[in-house]
Formats: sequence, structure tokens, C-alpha cells
Amino acid sequence: MGYRAWCRTAFRGQGPSCRDPRRSGRRPEARERSSPRARRKDRRAQGARIVARKVDVSDRASIDAAYAAVREELGPIAIVVANAGISQGIPFQDVTVETWQRMIDINLTGVFHTVQAALPDMVDARWGRIITISSQAAQSGAGDRAHYSAAKAGVIGLTRSLAREFAGQGITVNTIPPSVVATPMAEAGIAAGTFPPLEVISQHIPIPRPGTPGDIAAACEYLASDGASYVTGQVLAVNGGMFIG
Repeated sequence: MGYRAWCRTAFRGQGPSCRDPRRSGRRPEARERSSPRARRKDRRAQGARIVARKVDVSDRASIDAAYAAVREELGPIAIVVANAGISQGIPFQDVTVETWQRMIDINLTGVFHTVQAALPDMVDARWGRIITISSQAAQSGAGDRAHYSAAKAGVIGLTRSLAREFAGQGITVNTIPPSVVATPMAEAGIAAGTFPPLEVISQHIPIPRPGTPGDIAAACEYLASDGASYVTGQVLAVNGGMFIG
């Protein structure tokens, strides 16, 4: 069986490592968004088959066009990692309707589009892996990020509902809610003064360091594997113990 994995990512977040290839022995073909050309070249040199497309995740037509290109070149999609997202620190009273809607469109509706458009392939095959990336903010709440927390909480609810709906068809659906991860998105928040320095926030994490994209990638790899075939509807927290619950 060939495994086609659509990693719908934003480079400023977890994206660069999300399709780190083959420690499990598989050779999933990976499609990635906004990854550096050098990284794609390296993956290809390792034997990965890659189709890269720039996608507006809030636009269903954009998703459909990318999937059409993937299916034409590589065949049906079996694994989806829905990871693209944005974050913004802003007091709730300053959140405009437009700001709220943009957050929902990308962080929640984008997951809806990405997953729903890929599901027919998985249903036909009676096998599939769907992994969404939510956030610890959806579990604990986050000051000045009410709109972000709400969107990510919606991702958790969507994940659990889909897990129940499709479990009998060989499709697992799980979510990973990271806490603090050292990425360009976090660095941008620090530079803008809307996020504390990583060395400061690390003092409040039981494992006293920020996470890495590789930490998230390892969890994705597990959830996409045959070894996770009896795991669905779960919130797999990769957070260094920052939130336990």
C-alpha cells in the first residue's frame, strides 16, 4: 500500500519538520506548503516524492485544486496533517468582527476544508489517518488570545466528532495541542512584545525548555502509523507537562 500524506502546514509554525520521513520504515509521499526549496531537495534525495503547493486554507477551491494536483501525480490521499494556522495577541475588547472571522476562517474552517476534501479517498480505501494541530490554549485558555483559543477549541471538538463518525471505516482522527514551541511564529510574537521570551516561559514548564518542531513531528509520525490503529479521538498533548488534564 502506498501512503500519501498531505501535510497542510504554515512554515512559521510547526511545518518544517512535520513530514520528517521514515523512522517507522514507511515511505510516505509528502506534500508541504511554504517549505524551503533546500528542504524539499533534501527530502527528494532521501527518496521522498513531494508535490508542493501554496494554498489558502480558508478557500475551499484552493484546497480542491491542490488535492487534484496531488491525486493526479501521486494518487489517493491516506494521511492528512492539518497544521496551518495563525496566532495573534490582542485584548478581547479590541478584537473586531473582521479579526475574529479571520482567525476562525484559517484556524478552524481551514481544518474543515482540508479534512473534508480528503475524506473521500480514505472512505474508499477504508483506511486513513487524520491529525489536527490544535493548541494548549484551547485547553487552558490564554490571555489576550480569546479568538485563537476559541478556534483551536473548535478543532478539538471537530476532531473528536470525526473520530466517532469514521472509526468504523478504518479512519483514525486525533489532535495534538502543543504548548510553547520554538518556531519563527513564536519568535515573531516575542519580537512584537505579545509573547514572553522563551527562556522566561521555560521556567514555568515542568520539562524546562520550549518544544521543537521535531517533538511535534514525532507525535504525528506515531499517530500516522499502523501502531496507532487503535488510537482515535485522542488529544495527545506534547507540551512538556505545561498543561496536565
